[in-house]
Amino acid sequence: MADWGPVIIAVVLFVLLTPGLLFQIPGRNRVIEFGNMHTSGAAILVHAILYFGLITIFLIAIGVHIHTD
Repeated sequence: MADWGPVIIAVVLFVLLTPGLLFQIPGRNRVIEFGNMHTSGAAILVHAILYFGLITIFLIAIGVHIHTD
């Protein structure tokens, strides 16, 4: 039996938290910008911290598991 929960959660969060795809914190001209398709070092750091925090919550605190046969 394989546990696909961590894989699916990690891929979805990686896609959603890619800087500049949906949003970017901090933006170039504002605190948050939506869909600008640009990035910066600060934005990469902020999004990496958000990714780490959310994946920790979903995988360790909540314990998401998807089992397949």
